[in-house]
Amino acid sequence: MTKKILPFSKSQMEKIIKEYPTPFHIYDGKGIRKNAKKLYEAFSWISGFKNYFAVKANPNPHIIKIVKEEGMGVDCSSLTELILAEKLGFRGEEIMFSSNETHYREFQKAKQLGAIINLDDITLLPYLEKYAGLPKLLCFRYNPGPLREGNRFIGNPKEAKFGMTKKQLFDGYKIARDKGVKRFGLHTMVVSNELDPTAHIETAVMLFDLIVELSKKLGIKFEFVNLGGGIGIPYKPEQKAVDYVFLSKEINKLYKKKIVANKLDSLKIIMENGRLIVGPYGYLVTTVLHKKEIYKNYIGVDSCMANLMRPGMYGAYHHETILGKENKPKNCTYDVVGSLCENNDKFAIDRKLPKVDVGDILVIHDTGAHGYSMGFQYNGKLRSAELLLKPDGKVKLIRRAETVDDYFSTLDFSSL
Repeated sequence: MTKKILPFSKSQMEKIIKEYPTPFHIYDGKGIRKNAKKLYEAFSWISGFKNYFAVKANPNPHIIKIVKEEGMGVDCSSLTELILAEKLGFRGEEIMFSSNETHYREFQKAKQLGAIINLDDITLLPYLEKYAGLPKLLCFRYNPGPLREGNRFIGNPKEAKFGMTKKQLFDGYKIARDKGVKRFGLHTMVVSNELDPTAHIETAVMLFDLIVELSKKLGIKFEFVNLGGGIGIPYKPEQKAVDYVFLSKEINKLYKKKIVANKLDSLKIIMENGRLIVGPYGYLVTTVLHKKEIYKNYIGVDSCMANLMRPGMYGAYHHETILGKENKPKNCTYDVVGSLCENNDKFAIDRKLPKVDVGDILVIHDTGAHGYSMGFQYNGKLRSAELLLKPDGKVKLIRRAETVDDYFSTLDFSSL
């Protein structure tokens, strides 16, 4: 079992809380950089390797600036994310635009920025042509349907709304080729948050084989293959992180066997990991407000599902640490809950923890991805602050907490 290590101490956090009241998300900038470097080093054998950071995982510009400095592009899925990328200085093929049920204004913005457009549906091809014009480089998203099983997070591919069938891929590439598109990419996203490297290796096999077949039958040249962003992180202490070096070596073998052997060796490998890059380096810090004892024992904290949706939405596990009690025996059982008027507003159910007292600081691990970004304002909850822990131990406010004035700012009371 791997011990979950925090990048800050109780005394550090107490000082931080004096300036920035809980709840808040805090991110370890040093950890994010180190992790990004590890991924790039593992895939350094392939020229042009690039990870397009999934903006939806964590859209804070200070976090995106860090991954940009580490050589990453951005994977955007909406107009707002495209504008954010533009504001941060991303241009052209540093941007991947992967969306579904897309509005023409989004395609127009992607085309204006010179982004790589990744089409989710064959009917979007004439739609894109009509409203924005076809780009020189085009990518399609593949859904293998019954050929793959997917996993519990992304679901059975047959039931997923994303991507095209194999026949639609062939038709789509042929139409695009005949309309003058010269450069192509291929993408899939079959699994999400998957720790088994076999699943990612199988994805590489599937896409490499498909590229060979498409290239030969249609006479087109693929510039890149996007293996997706489904590499998971170990939310539980007993789970093991994916070994980047092992995964890279296995993909390298397949690349030589299938791509190089078929004389397609200029193919670039790209990914779109977001969770993998920042997930383990974010923490939701919250204070214990109440203890309630009825049929179960409850710990009530000053954050709620509006700050971290994953446990309530997916039943997802997030590890929890009581600062200052890391080495105390975990001999008490609690449900750790927030204050929403919903019974699924729970960060943990029947969780073994040390004896918890009102006023304790509780840290929820692995909230760097799909934490703040999935927040909402049900029950009039206000979004929390976000902080960046810098390598020198100092803290920078990178998003202030919302205020009541923010909540009312989009309402028109004058017409009541």
